Amino acid sequence: MKALWFALITLVTPAWAEDWPTAQWPVDPAALDWRAVDAYAFPPRDAERGGIRTDALLIIRDGCILHERYAAPTRADTPHLTWSVSKSVLATVMGVAHGQGRFSLDDPAARYYPALHPHPALRLADLLHWASGLAWQEDYEYAPLKSSVVAMLYTRGRNDMAGYTAAMPASSPPGTRFVYSSGDSNLLAATLRGMLGEGDYTDYPWQALFTPLGIDSATWERDATGTYVGSSYLYLSARDLARIGLLMQRDGRWGERQLLAADWVAFNRTLFGAAQAIPGQANPGGHWWLNQPLPGQSRPWPDAPSATFAALGHWGQALYILPAQKLVIVRYADDRDGSYSHNELLKRVLAAVAGEGA
Repeated sequence: MKALWFALITLVTPAWAEDWPTAQWPVDPAALDWRAVDAYAFPPRDAERGGIRTDALLIIRDGCILHERYAAPTRADTPHLTWSVSKSVLATVMGVAHGQGRFSLDDPAARYYPALHPHPALRLADLLHWASGLAWQEDYEYAPLKSSVVAMLYTRGRNDMAGYTAAMPASSPPGTRFVYSSGDSNLLAATLRGMLGEGDYTDYPWQALFTPLGIDSATWERDATGTYVGSSYLYLSARDLARIGLLMQRDGRWGERQLLAADWVAFNRTLFGAAQAIPGQANPGGHWWLNQPLPGQSRPWPDAPSATFAALGHWGQALYILPAQKLVIVRYADDRDGSYSHNELLKRVLAAVAGEGA
């Protein structure tokens, strides 16, 4: 009966009675034991840059800071390079544009970015699923001479990243095969530019998302053509990235405003089935990563709930959202050797929260 009463109270609680960050985040007064979490996330640093190297760990529960720790020189107000977390933030910005009626998921991408006219069947939904069908090689350090992403970001494609990607040949029909591609994300950034026009594009991430959420640390680099590097080059403080996590945890609602339509968040969280399971690696949704298993497979992160979803980036950047637990977790890092485990951190956080009052 007590659980039912609590559920009924939760359903009728108005937005203004919830905890929301303003200039600062409210703090949860609970005294939890974070020693196991911190021991894993912040081991002594290896002088050779090996092992787990966490720069920031921020845990939000139901809109309040539950735990926060930084490793110098990173601080609470430090804008940190998010790497591919940028992709999921781009999808969130596009969700606002979708809610404004600027595009439909089934629209051909070439409608908004004419360089894609050689690929008329490619839809915006395909780009959001990393399923453009364009030939792409995402490896960084392991195959730099063959890497499409290294060429796009640093060499022959760096001045016009979307144009470089659009010139790739097709390797499969659009929408039929998941191939993780930073190029697909930069094509999305170019389509957004085409939807908005030059006058609105420059300020749109701020007008649509950052300013309504109170984010003031954002820097988002653009290539030489002026297109945002939606794949990689967004900088945010941990607390500001957590604001985007809270927006997603609350199904696109910020206070009394439905900033993202709930069906857009549902699209982000819907598994794209045309993917091959890789042990320990989350599965793709709509430009977010999911802990949902592919058919016949187990959950990628077995100690976390299946509803967990995340924005993930190179060298250990992560924004985790656990909806039922009302948890948002930001991790910034400088990992180089692949020893960090998403599952291990989430397991330890959940154990700490479960031990409350024990």
